Amino acid sequence: MSIFLSKIKHIILKRHVYGWSSPLRVLPELIVIGVVRSGTTSLYHYLSQHPSIIKSAYDELGYFDSNYELGLNWYKSLFPSILKKNKILKKNGKFMTYDVTPFYIYNEKAPKRIQKILPNSKLIVILRNPIDRSYSNYFLGNQDKSFEEVIENEKKILNKINKSNPDEYYNFVHTSMLSRGFYAEQLENWYKVFPKNQILIIQSEEFIKNPNKVMNDIFDFLDLPHYEIPDTSKKNKIYYDPMKKETRSDLIKFFRPYNEKLYSLIGRNFNWDN
Repeated sequence: MSIFLSKIKHIILKRHVYGWSSPLRVLPELIVIGVVRSGTTSLYHYLSQHPSIIKSAYDELGYFDSNYELGLNWYKSLFPSILKKNKILKKNGKFMTYDVTPFYIYNEKAPKRIQKILPNSKLIVILRNPIDRSYSNYFLGNQDKSFEEVIENEKKILNKINKSNPDEYYNFVHTSMLSRGFYAEQLENWYKVFPKNQILIIQSEEFIKNPNKVMNDIFDFLDLPHYEIPDTSKKNKIYYDPMKKETRSDLIKFFRPYNEKLYSLIGRNFNWDN
């Protein structure tokens, strides 16, 4: 069954049927919290190729974000059974399951929601050059306006929006192509709740270039043995024309202070000024 059909099946049945099985199922030890258009779909597929890792029913479960009202029983119903866990443990000595929802990073309530239920969970964030991330994001939506028109309009909104109104600000940053690239602001919200040693930061460009090397870094973080992923083909890839040079130049200047704040926060420089 395709991921799309699996998702529809669980949405229709929700907690009314699948919730009955929740006492027999496990919760995830790993959550990939972001970011959109950075390679999280590929990571969802790569992780499940490790013999000790079993995936959730589909990616982008959204429980700690838009599906929180469905309840914990619904969430548990999307993960492997205790029987499956014991089988994997007996065979490999290790077991893990995971939730990949890149929208979590934008939700101010998500860190505390996760910490309350899964305080020892490990979190992964894939960060992509915010210029490329925003451009890729543009081609997922309605393209009645040019990319340049969209970002100029967003800049105007950013200058006017009331940050003291959390609902107004959240509704904007959850969908804005530009503000989704304010990574330091997003991570600071998570660092208030989780210690840094529970959050692994991955550079998207390195993940694409050296997928198996990065995957073994992830397995180290998860305390799992190294494993050569057989299928590292890119998932959810879209094709589009290159960005205009003048647009890129403008966005380099726009994102520079946000990137510098990120580098200072995480102690790494991704050299995105090009």
